[in-house]
Amino acid sequence: MNSPEPARARISIIGAGPGGLTCARILQQRGMAVTVYDRDRGPAARNQGGTLDLHADNGQLALREAGLLDEFFELARPEGQEMRQLDPTGTITSHQVPATDELFKPEIDRGQLRDLLLDSLQPGTVHWGRALDTISGPDDGPRHLHFTDGTTIRTDLVIGADGASSRVRPAVSPAVPEYTGVSFLEAWFSDVENRHPDLAELVGQGSAHAADGERALFAQRNSGNHIRVYIIRRVPADWISMSGLTDEDTDGIRALLLDEFAGWSPRMRRMITENDGPYVNRPIFALPVPHTWEHNPTVTLLGDAAHLMPPLGVGVNLAMLDAAELALALADAATVADAIRTYEKTMLPRSTETAKALEGAAEHLLSTDVHDFGGDHDAQH
Repeated sequence: MNSPEPARARISIIGAGPGGLTCARILQQRGMAVTVYDRDRGPAARNQGGTLDLHADNGQLALREAGLLDEFFELARPEGQEMRQLDPTGTITSHQVPATDELFKPEIDRGQLRDLLLDSLQPGTVHWGRALDTISGPDDGPRHLHFTDGTTIRTDLVIGADGASSRVRPAVSPAVPEYTGVSFLEAWFSDVENRHPDLAELVGQGSAHAADGERALFAQRNSGNHIRVYIIRRVPADWISMSGLTDEDTDGIRALLLDEFAGWSPRMRRMITENDGPYVNRPIFALPVPHTWEHNPTVTLLGDAAHLMPPLGVGVNLAMLDAAELALALADAATVADAIRTYEKTMLPRSTETAKALEGAAEHLLSTDVHDFGGDHDAQH
């Protein structure tokens, strides 16, 4: 089968995260038809996670191509670029305060960014409750998308924007994410100015990080008077069950953590003891480095599906840059296959370079000399 013209192709994006939605938006802006399939039952099916810093040299570039940069700045929090480095007593050892007009990497809640992108799409673009099972059909197409609800869709191009556990990835690569040895445990704090004023004062308007070489706490201000704290530890991936606990055993997990953080000050340990609701376990995985694949004329990947890395502020930014470059390649190419080649010629070397720089960097989160890392801690989910 000859590769079709992008303008006549059936384009299917798997995953309605920032990368998939950015790609869909730019394709529609350039007059191409696209359908997005997502496993969630709807846009409000689950919490979208914490805050992100969108960088001027990638995430913001993608939003400019999508015609949404002004709307982004209306929602973004430039003050969220503040970064405090603490020691285990809670003493500030380093403090970065953004200039009044600093807009290099302002923060935005993941949910706000997703809503901004969703609202920019044509009605009916996203098909909710469609969890991909497998992909069949010849490499040169057409492809068949088999969903867990028993339905099948014929398509000319499959774009895997479905994250760490991508169901599209096996169509081009046998690689699977590997556990980094470092795990995050997420804790939420609501109405912090009234209910947790000491934490609000400790964290400030942006982020605060403290570590002792073996464990760390990273706190981030979110919009709506919320703070999320990530308790970072070097543990086995199944540490909860190995401890005889379950994810729902908040009191048991808290007791274990308090023992591990016994040498930290009572003020810092409040990030462990005063959270609102249960913890959320987030073991950190990464794809092997480098992760590349042979060209396929009907399937490609973007974001974490293509280059899952430790959560150091690059995940969503790279996903959105990937999305913009793929959409623009499709707009300019004679065939879908040509567009994929053009896109991957840039994306794969870039992601390999970044992944090599961040290989093993999950360990750096435990280091006492970490002073700045991004707010992309939910990208793997």
